[in-house]
Amino acid sequence: MRTDVVYATTDAGVKLAVVDVTNSAFAVAATDSELAAMAEQYIREAGEQREIPEAVREALRNSMLGQGLMAAGGTFLDGTSTYLLKLGPENLGEDASPIDRRIAASFPAFTVRLRLADMARLLADGLARSAAVEPRRPVCLVNIGGGTGSDSWNSLIHIYGEHAELLHRRKVVIAVLDLDTRGPAFGARAVEALCEPRAPLSGLDLTFRYLSYEWSDVGRLQVALDGLNACDAACGISSEGGLFEYGSDEEIVGNLRVLRAGTPQDAVVVGSVTRDGGPVRVSLLSSRVLTRPRTMEGFRSLCEQGGWRVEEVVERPFNYNVRLVKG
Repeated sequence: MRTDVVYATTDAGVKLAVVDVTNSAFAVAATDSELAAMAEQYIREAGEQREIPEAVREALRNSMLGQGLMAAGGTFLDGTSTYLLKLGPENLGEDASPIDRRIAASFPAFTVRLRLADMARLLADGLARSAAVEPRRPVCLVNIGGGTGSDSWNSLIHIYGEHAELLHRRKVVIAVLDLDTRGPAFGARAVEALCEPRAPLSGLDLTFRYLSYEWSDVGRLQVALDGLNACDAACGISSEGGLFEYGSDEEIVGNLRVLRAGTPQDAVVVGSVTRDGGPVRVSLLSSRVLTRPRTMEGFRSLCEQGGWRVEEVVERPFNYNVRLVKG
């Protein structure tokens, strides 16, 4: 496992590490029993929590992660703040405050890092299978509500490191569809850094694209897929912490139907689904982030309505991380 880390800058000029889940600097792991124990402790401590002192609130307002978390109340966590959670406490950089590192070391932040690792593995396995079918096809990764697109580039790191021949002499594109521009701007720089000599994706013919998209407007998704020539590519779609967590039932079904019509038969979709359970209920009470908890049975029904079926599920305390194939 590598230990070298590459860096890219945000629009604000802040230098951040580029997450590589195959690098020991970012690797996370826990057994089911360890996760269950951490979840129980999280629920117990949340029940004992008193009102946050004003001094702590002020510290949060002046911290990198605290600002994003406070702004997410009643809405969603932006792509850049979500990316910072994926770095872990040791990789936040010199500008991080002690409270930033405490947040990054928390149980919810740990599970965000675990979610990224799951997404990258699920997408890599599904996309590698599709890429092997026809060696000459380009590779297209479509990331819905993707922020920085870190799950997309990490899936490519998996494939390139394990089966480089599957990506050899192919054109590869990561297309992030999002309303926010700051996350994708960093993602483009991160991908550029990853393609530098001796970096994890060095030698790969990789392009990063940003397309403005709100998932309630599925007509724009069809236009985007047509513009990417997705039907002629080995196609992997992802939405980590996005559509399946914040979208309505109707929006999920609508997007899945367009994805079914606008991609090849062997396309795969991966995403995280907010899990209906104790840790999520506690988290929603404290953070007020507007995710929509679902049962796995309820989500399977939405997939079937959209023309897909759930092929694989990884169960985590806050999420079901899933891979879909066409039904």
